[in-house]
Amino acid sequence: MIKPHGSTHLNPLYVADDAARGQLVQEARELPQLTVSSAAAANAVMLGAGYFNPLTGYMNKADALSVARDMRTADGLFWPIPIVNIVSDPEPIRGAARIALNDPNVDGHPAIAVQDVEGIEEISEDEMTEMVVNIFGTDDEAHPGVATFKGLGRYIVHGPIQVLNFSYFEHDFPDTFRTAQSIRDEFAERGWDKVVAFQTRNPMHRAHEELCKMALDATGADGVLVHMLLGKLKPGDVPARVRDAAIRKMVEHYFPANSVMITGYGFDMMYAGPREAVLHAVFRQNAGCSYLIVGRDHAGVGDFYGAFDAQSIFDEKVPADALEIEIFKADHTAFSKKLGKVVMMSDAPDHTKEDFVILSGTKVREMLGQGIAPPPEFSRPEVAEILMDYYQNKSA
Repeated sequence: MIKPHGSTHLNPLYVADDAARGQLVQEARELPQLTVSSAAAANAVMLGAGYFNPLTGYMNKADALSVARDMRTADGLFWPIPIVNIVSDPEPIRGAARIALNDPNVDGHPAIAVQDVEGIEEISEDEMTEMVVNIFGTDDEAHPGVATFKGLGRYIVHGPIQVLNFSYFEHDFPDTFRTAQSIRDEFAERGWDKVVAFQTRNPMHRAHEELCKMALDATGADGVLVHMLLGKLKPGDVPARVRDAAIRKMVEHYFPANSVMITGYGFDMMYAGPREAVLHAVFRQNAGCSYLIVGRDHAGVGDFYGAFDAQSIFDEKVPADALEIEIFKADHTAFSKKLGKVVMMSDAPDHTKEDFVILSGTKVREMLGQGIAPPPEFSRPEVAEILMDYYQNKSA
């Protein structure tokens, strides 16, 4: 199986030993308290789960700026997006060597991690703008990721962490949330050595289903990891519980047995387009995947990125030796009326737009809200039924 990024073995920061974790939970109650942002809590979950291997905690300002500029930490580790704990008011923890990080997303705000504070550094407005522009390609606050990042504050609290729990993810999604190590372990149990990862924050329609099958066939992989984001999204996106149910129904009816693993990870969507696509590759390598499908407008939002910017970044800005995972590049995929099947549009040069079944997201949402199932060439009926129920109840 493929090696993790940056080390020979996975080093998750979750404290797995019950006794040691219990002592840390007790210690956290006596430490100076800091309720972190949802973004920092999600970073803690990803660090704890091993997805952000080999990082040991939150980056300092030098590393954050270096990663934003050059996709390398100050000591040369390839990394695409700063993993930071940024706060607006550091005074409650000023001078503390060790602090409890409290979870903003769980009732009572229990400690999600304990952090050794190596320093608190202020970010200037120019430095924040530079980071944002490099990460997101824009500083326009109409971009939801930009607005969130710029709203975190201007103080970086850096240092290693020990993770105590996986926030709400393990309780709200007990059948779906998985750590990188548990995914690797199941690959081994299934006898899978080469695996294709499919990233999604949306329900899967026919085009997504066929894309996974195309990638499986083209790479000769043993299976597909459908790996869905379970964290915070922008308004209008389909909630994780609905997406989870729809994907499970599709896999149950339309994939061969033992060809797909349905899992999820605890992270908030950044909508950072190309940079987030590279982050997706890093943590899929940590989860043991040999390939990542990168399609049209991967991790994008609105018109902030070109349709295939998330593919070209791997050719133009990711050094050849930076990652072991390979990218399976996918064109826009749609049902061909001429051929009677889903194809990549680039593989059908004799087609016009009218030869494909193409529906906009807005049109699909309108249909579902009115109780009208999209055509079976676009969405499997079992999936459409789950989505119709969600949209009709939402608008009721």
